[in-house]
Amino acid sequence: MQKLIYADHAATTRVSDSVFAAMLPYLQEQYGNPSATYAIGRETKHAIENARAQLARLLNAAPQEIYFTSCGTESDNWAIKGYAHAMKSKGKDHIITTAIEHHAVLHTCQSLEKEGFSVTYLPVNSEGYITAEQVKDAITDRTGLVTVMYANNEIGTIQPIGEIGAVCKAAGVVFHTDAVQAVGHEPIDVKAEHIDMLSLSGHKLSAPKGIGALYLRRGIVLPPYLDGGAQERGRRAGTENTAFIVALGQAAEDAGKDMEARQKRVADLRDRLIEELSKIPHAHLNGGRSPRLSGNVNFSFAGVEGESLLLMLDMQGVAASSGSACTSGSLDPSHVLLAIGLPHEIAHGSLRLTLGEDNTDEDVDTLLRVIPPIIERLRAMSPTWEKYREE
Repeated sequence: MQKLIYADHAATTRVSDSVFAAMLPYLQEQYGNPSATYAIGRETKHAIENARAQLARLLNAAPQEIYFTSCGTESDNWAIKGYAHAMKSKGKDHIITTAIEHHAVLHTCQSLEKEGFSVTYLPVNSEGYITAEQVKDAITDRTGLVTVMYANNEIGTIQPIGEIGAVCKAAGVVFHTDAVQAVGHEPIDVKAEHIDMLSLSGHKLSAPKGIGALYLRRGIVLPPYLDGGAQERGRRAGTENTAFIVALGQAAEDAGKDMEARQKRVADLRDRLIEELSKIPHAHLNGGRSPRLSGNVNFSFAGVEGESLLLMLDMQGVAASSGSACTSGSLDPSHVLLAIGLPHEIAHGSLRLTLGEDNTDEDVDTLLRVIPPIIERLRAMSPTWEKYREE
């Protein structure tokens, strides 16, 4: 059988062996309800609190500041909508975000605009970055919340989170970051970076789909996300998903070990891909080179349609993406690529390759062997390629 070259780790990751082993007992053996007072219930409650502590250590947070959710999208919604409604009673109705956020943030902000909130969408430069100065200049006396993603899911750019956090702290504005792509892959210190709220998702760091978390700095008050029981200290009702919570804790524990060495190995693969793919005529790297997620490679190829490129790569055993997995069914070009200034026809020809620690030098060799001839074949069939070739 053809070997799978999996290059879509930004979309989701494989559950690691250690994570699977940690969660398995809580599916069949230690299945007690954590709210129960008998031993099997107390054991599962202890496992949840241990996972909370594991995740807190990864972020340099206190365990009491970690709340488990179902995914990053839920965490984003809870943080942004919850704090927006809380700040309104204090006369604050202005939110600042960026034009390249994940739709979990953009659509949440658009929903709040329908309720009467004002939202500023900061533009990024051609490499996909904003500055702390932009945030500072956008803050008014009605601003209560700033939400800026830690690292972009499509082009991999890492924002100056510590600087933005310092600006928000000085202005007395709460700072939230969607760190779904960064947690477990970049060193994050919520205290040093002045982060008040942080969203994350387990399936981006080798835990299963269906588990996430929200870091909520002590002193930040949000209304309960779900009404019902007293789970998650009365903030999110519902019987806890013990097995998946344990999995996220183990994934966080694993991610904190040798992070720098893993980053370097994956970044070396990334840099070789970028260097070689840049040699293809009319290939454009999307997003700045640094700071950038260690596994992210995003190119646009003039005269190529992204969907056809992905289908041909799939025939060669390569799993890749043309943008966010959450919008893969859309025929519209990426809002992120449009925001950095790419014209529609170029944005349609994008390829996102996101590498992980399971990828090898041989995988990169295969990618560099199969991609150029596919580009050449698609351009031979393209009615627009002649225009670019003559430039």
